[in-house]
Amino acid sequence: MSSDSPATQPAVSATPPAQYVSAEYVLDAMGRAGARRIRSLSALQILVLAGVGGAFITAGALFSLLLGAGVEAPGPQRLLEGLGFSAGFFFVILSEAALFTEANVALPATLLRHDVDAPARRVARFWALAWIGNLAGAIVTGLAIHAAQRYSPDVDALLRELVDKKMSYRADGGLDGWLRLVLSGILANWLVGMAAFFAVMGRTLFGKYIPVFLAVTLFVAANFQHSPANMAYFSLIMPSGDGPGWGTALTWNVIPAGIGNIIGGSLLVVLPFWFVLHERERRTLKGPAGATRRAVGSAAGGDDR
Repeated sequence: MSSDSPATQPAVSATPPAQYVSAEYVLDAMGRAGARRIRSLSALQILVLAGVGGAFITAGALFSLLLGAGVEAPGPQRLLEGLGFSAGFFFVILSEAALFTEANVALPATLLRHDVDAPARRVARFWALAWIGNLAGAIVTGLAIHAAQRYSPDVDALLRELVDKKMSYRADGGLDGWLRLVLSGILANWLVGMAAFFAVMGRTLFGKYIPVFLAVTLFVAANFQHSPANMAYFSLIMPSGDGPGWGTALTWNVIPAGIGNIIGGSLLVVLPFWFVLHERERRTLKGPAGATRRAVGSAAGGDDR
């Protein structure tokens, strides 16, 4: 039979493979990844990964300043700042470094799996060490950048402007200022959490980056308060002596924003998607074997329902 015979030609599917993983499988994938990290990583390893995450975010903050400085029009300036900052967040996603605000989505998803190998106390340990490591990584990176480089006055001016915006809640004072900061942190981690969610959905680097860029640019443009991002900007300004001081920055931004970040990642990202899963799907995702089967089926573009 000729090699050109139709009988020897491979079958061609009329339906192209899906370009992204269905949303219903994402929480399970995040939960399994979170459980794996909690089981396998020591406290020191978590701190190291979190330090790397803080360094990447600080590099992204610097990139946002370098791109946005000198741009007069607010819209293009915010777009460029978002582009720069999204680079740092994407580095975290690709390297699997630890980031506090990403953990605010991955760890609740892990808890909902009821995995006996990832008890709540170990989840809480990861959360705390991620925050500490992000802060340490940001501070060390900020000091290194200050020692190594000097930038133009427009970069310094933009940094001061952004830090002033982040500290503007202090002018309200008292409970009202704190609550506004917490609410802004909730909104920030809603968007950053969805960025992490969408990154899991993507099957290619480009497919992962586009939604990350859009979500991160939106939270940057809106000036929502993201605890690791603010650690980064404070770390860049503190070595020059122009910053508010770490005590003030932690009290009036980083800590209340972090509280809001935890709420936003848990209540606005994880719980809504978990709630809308059908009861059968929810039972399936709780079983390790079933979870693996469904995730593999999704990655192949199939559906086992």
